[in-house]
Amino acid sequence: MALVLHANNTNKNAFKVLIAAEYTGVKVQLVQNFEFLVSNKTPEFLQMNPIGKVPVLETPDGPIFESNAIARYVARLKDDNPLFGSSLIEYGHIEQWIDFSSMEIDTNSSRWFYPRIGLGVYLPPAEEAAISALKRALAALNTHLATNTYLVGHAVTLADIIMTCNLLVGFCKLMTKSFTLEFPHVERYFWTMVNQPNFCKIFGELKQAESVPPVQSTRKPAPPKESAKAKAKDEPKKEAKKEVKKEPAKPKEEDAEEEEAPKPKPKNPLDLLPPSKMILDEWKRLYSNTKTNFREVAIKGFWDMYDPEGYSLWFCEYKYNDENTVSFVTLNKVGGFLQRMDLARKYAFGKMLVIGSEPPYKVKGLWLFRGQEIPQFVMDECYDMELYEWTKVDLSDEAQKERVNGMIEDQEPFEGEALLDAKCFK
Repeated sequence: MALVLHANNTNKNAFKVLIAAEYTGVKVQLVQNFEFLVSNKTPEFLQMNPIGKVPVLETPDGPIFESNAIARYVARLKDDNPLFGSSLIEYGHIEQWIDFSSMEIDTNSSRWFYPRIGLGVYLPPAEEAAISALKRALAALNTHLATNTYLVGHAVTLADIIMTCNLLVGFCKLMTKSFTLEFPHVERYFWTMVNQPNFCKIFGELKQAESVPPVQSTRKPAPPKESAKAKAKDEPKKEAKKEVKKEPAKPKEEDAEEEEAPKPKPKNPLDLLPPSKMILDEWKRLYSNTKTNFREVAIKGFWDMYDPEGYSLWFCEYKYNDENTVSFVTLNKVGGFLQRMDLARKYAFGKMLVIGSEPPYKVKGLWLFRGQEIPQFVMDECYDMELYEWTKVDLSDEAQKERVNGMIEDQEPFEGEALLDAKCFK
């Protein structure tokens, strides 16, 4: 019995299997005239997959459903298939990126796309959350691809096949060029993959989305039309009925309560802290407007304004500086971090220094946060925070205080080394 794939020829989950088959040298036959929401509801199909999801692969030993599992099965049909890497750690990384592409890329793309085309209830807050989560995932992927052509190793693996298929809906249906400009390495990766011969054979020609599809309302079926005979039969009855005027119902007390204005959203915990003498925007203006005598004006002004009760200072250092071997990649890494810190702009000021005249480059920073701890919502939402070691500044230590001055000032040399770049978050 040949391998038979039950899916329509536009299904991106079926593409995973077909591309894996091309790399493996296995023949997989796609069912002809497969009609979604019809063919997958038949008793025969439901016997293969009780919940009716597509695709399903028929094998000599029985059916398999779930596209990633089918792709793995097809790839395993070839001994020592390079699609699974060349070592145990590579295999682990391949599985890692398969899970990432399914949980972070595919899930959030689907939550954005399907409600817009009427296959789900469209809720703007839910869409906003999906887009935010997708951007976070793309940013993480972009960082990895800044120094890697493929997800794992130096050749196409099953992780690349599944990741590319999961990016397909985003690039072709949702993510316009202006959206993906923020993720240049993901752009380069996607178009590199889809132009590989084995991908091209399955995908054909692809074009990037020019706009996001408009929201289509979920339509309810129209009520059945009343027959002319029934209508004629009912008309005398309607005429015979006397119109009875009813007094308008008085609103109930509980109805009035329901019409009260919605309660305001809970405030950020930092907004509930006691007022501080330090006005963050005033410090940011002083920093931006000081062009000369920086020490005498801006640095002195900072310490005059600083409120140790309402704010705290933190040093940070990148944990993996030995990996910073390419200057522009290191600078992009820092730039991406600052972009993802945008959620903290109201409550923070930061300086990030890229240090060294040759690789590996060191990334160190200074951050001013509202409150005595790093805000929890920043730790939760900005995954980059985990990539740095954080140390609270001890202001009783004059050496640490002078280090703060040097970082604010972009002092060069800094700690005996040249500055490659200094970036400010304000």
